[in-house]
Amino acid sequence: HDFLFSFFQRKNLSLFFSIGLLTSWGTALLGVRLYWMGNKPPSFSNSDNPAADSDSFLTRTLTFLYLPTKNLWLLLCPDTLSFDWSMDAVPLLKAVSDWRNLHTVAFYAGLLLLAYFSLKGSSNDRECNGKSVMNGKQNANGHSCHSEMEYKTLEGKASFTSKEENGIKKHEIQKLQLPSTENIVILSLSLLIVPFVPATNLFFYVGFVIAERVLYVPSMGFCLLVTVGVRALYVKAQKRFLKNLVFCSTAALIVFYGLKTVVRNGDWQNEEMLYRSGIKVNPAKAWGNLGNVLKSQSKISEAESAYRNALYYRSNMADMLYNLGLLLQENSRFSEALHYYKLAIGSRPTLASAYLNTGIILMNQGKTEEARRTFMKCSEIPDENLKDPHAHKSSVTSCLYNLGKLFHEQGHYEDALMVYKEAIQKMPRQFAPQSLYNMMGEAYMRMSRLPEAEHWYVESLRSKSDHIPAHLTYGKLLALT
Repeated sequence: HDFLFSFFQRKNLSLFFSIGLLTSWGTALLGVRLYWMGNKPPSFSNSDNPAADSDSFLTRTLTFLYLPTKNLWLLLCPDTLSFDWSMDAVPLLKAVSDWRNLHTVAFYAGLLLLAYFSLKGSSNDRECNGKSVMNGKQNANGHSCHSEMEYKTLEGKASFTSKEENGIKKHEIQKLQLPSTENIVILSLSLLIVPFVPATNLFFYVGFVIAERVLYVPSMGFCLLVTVGVRALYVKAQKRFLKNLVFCSTAALIVFYGLKTVVRNGDWQNEEMLYRSGIKVNPAKAWGNLGNVLKSQSKISEAESAYRNALYYRSNMADMLYNLGLLLQENSRFSEALHYYKLAIGSRPTLASAYLNTGIILMNQGKTEEARRTFMKCSEIPDENLKDPHAHKSSVTSCLYNLGKLFHEQGHYEDALMVYKEAIQKMPRQFAPQSLYNMMGEAYMRMSRLPEAEHWYVESLRSKSDHIPAHLTYGKLLALT
């Protein structure tokens, strides 16, 4: 009853008013962010947050409850770190019998106990106001009437309270006191919990399983909690040996964590070292990114090996299948490239770039009918639930451009013009249109519609003044006229 009564006292009300104000501001900011994104959350692939994609309510609940525990362990023991924790880096909790649920129970029980004793201790401090104090520590009922910091101040500065010969008054002693331990704990818990709440999947699903970047602000609250705990141990230790043990343990902790930071900084020297460091946590993603880096360094055989390693751990990654196909295509291994492009399309039927490269290879092999069907399929992909809409639109436009060229080479100029016009309608802003415009001019030229041909040649040169094919074709037109 006393605890509930103190819960609603003025100081606690002030505390909860402040927390409520911060929560309101946070909610308002999230609302503005959501508005800017078109009143809908961003879409993520299934591998970014596997739990969110699970059909089982039990799996989603157990996994989302466990993830804060895993984040706390990263703060307590940052031994294993990774640039990416998606995919299977943290296996889903699919049953209550999973032993990791014990970690979840221990985490939330500890959090609730810490919050309870912080509020209870804070209320006990206020109950002691105005009561007699024995030896500067306890009242007649045996309850503590001062925080640990106040003990330290009263013990260490006892001579100041008994002597005023040095000109030091009691009100000056109060200035030396830090905020009470309970208030610091409440602040620490607020810093630890509130900034982390948006990442808990409580209000909306996020695009990651664990992201170490979201622990930057919560780590401030965690460090404060550790400091308060160490200080409490130091104050309560009666023997000099125990005090020295606490001090040396804290110094060793700082030294070892500092060394860990130095080692981790080495992983961040360049992309290759960073991706290699993440292989043990997320091998599929790490090997795939490493393959991209090795390819950019012209280490073709090593890049191919890295892509194959990534697919060994996760065989249905469309991007990785596409990247391996592209690597093989660039090295003139066309039949193998086609195989991996088809696998990529099977894994993600909306991957327009795989259709585009498949069609180009088929065109070069003289398989025009297969190439035409491939380009047609690419042009019919709906513009919904896409991982990269801009890249998708560019690939679709390129498919239509190549389909138009196919019709053009077969002498079907009307069909080519229809496809070119569709490409112009679908092309994104970043698409370079000079070749498309020039081919439209060519089609009109072949149909002896010279004014339209001249218009599109001029448009091609306007979009890129040094486009040599347009200069040549426009020159031929001028020679005729």
